[in-house]
Amino acid sequence: MLAIYEHHIGRGVGDLGGYEAEAPNVDDLKRRRKSMRKKRLPHLVADFEGIVAGYAYAVPFRKRPAYRYTLKHSIYVHHSFLNAGIGRRLLPALIEACAAGGYRQLIGYIDGANEASLRLHESCGFREVGRLPSVGYKFGHWSDSIMVQCALGDGDTTQPNVRSEPRVVGGEAEGES
Repeated sequence: MLAIYEHHIGRGVGDLGGYEAEAPNVDDLKRRRKSMRKKRLPHLVADFEGIVAGYAYAVPFRKRPAYRYTLKHSIYVHHSFLNAGIGRRLLPALIEACAAGGYRQLIGYIDGANEASLRLHESCGFREVGRLPSVGYKFGHWSDSIMVQCALGDGDTTQPNVRSEPRVVGGEAEGES
């Protein structure tokens, strides 16, 4: 997973994580995964013949309690598996895991030049809800950040079950290929 992320930082376009100057180290990645597990948030891994072909995860959108039913997600595919359907398998599985946990909205930020990711998200029910022009600068040019959103489960059509906090049932899911 770290190699996938490093590739996107150094060469690709992606979500806002791709605008980090350098990849987190192995301990940072382990700490992030441990935090996600503790909060019972989904972290999905696509495995292809023993190779991590991609991964997707969700984290709280914001820390304040009013946002507790909304998650922000990231999805990364190994450059050798781009256009092989990995994202098309990971994203719906992530949406399902988030909805099963009682969450109601899923947010993503996508580089405006990442047309493949924008198409994938649109095909999975996301819609563009915001555009921040020229907020990123990398590889010698300015980039837009596109905010996309997908309603989960009942979305905003019903009140949440306030007796129980949302959580992803089963924690981490693996084995997508």
